[in-house]
Amino acid sequence: MESMKQRNKGGSTRSRISALIVDDDAVIRKIHMMMLARLFNMDAKTVSDGKEAVDLHRCGANFDIIFMDKEMPVMDGHEATKELRGMGVKCLIVGITTRANGKDGEEFFAAGSNYCFEKPLDRTKIERVLQDHPNFTT
Repeated sequence: MESMKQRNKGGSTRSRISALIVDDDAVIRKIHMMMLARLFNMDAKTVSDGKEAVDLHRCGANFDIIFMDKEMPVMDGHEATKELRGMGVKCLIVGITTRANGKDGEEFFAAGSNYCFEKPLDRTKIERVLQDHPNFTT
């Protein structure tokens, strides 16, 4: 677990923010993972659909933030979000879609998402999530 920790200015260790990226597009997963690691020093894991995210949590995985794509095969983002909330998952869930201000956003929020942003995910959007939650420090 020591690899998951970093030293802060005071010399004590703290855990890195853990993130799960859920997207069926391999290129998007790689871009998001590199962005979270390089810009925010997050420990990021990826899966390719909502069912994989649900299965990970059923096996005991926990994350601080989940970045959830809307349109995916097997189980889409709002279905996976609803399932995760039904299982008692309390972490932040950020819906990512091409139509955040329409039906997709409404479905994500109804399912239990904390945020819903339009693609592409970028530094400003991630900073907004982190700024709204001061217990997360980068």
